[in-house]
Amino acid sequence: MKRLYLPLILLVILVLESTAIDFLPNDWVISDYHIIPHWVLIILVYIAIFYDYDRTYYCVLYGIIFGFLVDLLYTDMLGVYMFAYGMITYIAHGLKKLLHANLYVTIILAIVSVALADTVLFVLYTLVDVTNMGWGPYWQIRLIPTIMANLVFALLLYPLFPGMLQQWSETQLERPKSV
Repeated sequence: MKRLYLPLILLVILVLESTAIDFLPNDWVISDYHIIPHWVLIILVYIAIFYDYDRTYYCVLYGIIFGFLVDLLYTDMLGVYMFAYGMITYIAHGLKKLLHANLYVTIILAIVSVALADTVLFVLYTLVDVTNMGWGPYWQIRLIPTIMANLVFALLLYPLFPGMLQQWSETQLERPKSV
């Protein structure tokens, strides 16, 4: 039963992501800013840092699965979020081997992941002519507000998730044998 906690949490976050705009002040929603919640990606980065060992890649598997679900539910093109979330969680998993898991590293890695994923999505949508926004407006109108909103979400989750994920990791995953 404990192995279902992470997919269920990700599923709840995926559903709540669609209502994220309702929590924002009306001045922000009516304005020209485009805020894209990447809450699932932030949870995936937390899983990469605090749940996965060096040889386990649950974050990448969940990234591919829930990226596909985001594509299926919210976009017209299948595979874009699946590719972006899978690639970004793989990069985050690799970077966690080089960095210590503390508040600053976790938040920086989450924000860099959100920025990288959103940029990859923008480039892919530009390549297939879904969007025609230039780089300047993209940075001002979409990327910076998206990073700021997701930063708030990452900071709100930090007190809850690291301890819980580490505890689940110790009970659910077999410790790697040292050489």
